[in-house]
Amino acid sequence: MFTYIFVIYLIIINLIAYIFTSYDKMASKTRKRRISENTLLFIGLLGGSAAMYITMKLIHHKTRHSIFMVGLPFIFIVEMILFIFVAKSLHLFG
Repeated sequence: MFTYIFVIYLIIINLIAYIFTSYDKMASKTRKRRISENTLLFIGLLGGSAAMYITMKLIHHKTRHSIFMVGLPFIFIVEMILFIFVAKSLHLFG
């Protein structure tokens, strides 16, 4: 049961990451209110780092900001290590 809830959570947080990143790109072009970099990084920390990084690369948004181009992959790697550690300790995958 935990695994299904976790997968649904990851889908939702990555969808949110995609929406926020896309909105911030649109806002930057139309001079609307932007989403702060801290908020974007926080969404990445919550589990949206993969979708945010891919979206940024695809729409060419914040690709010159090393905090995103280095930080998001780093966050993703750390999250995967933690996930594997927790999954093994809880015997989620055999």
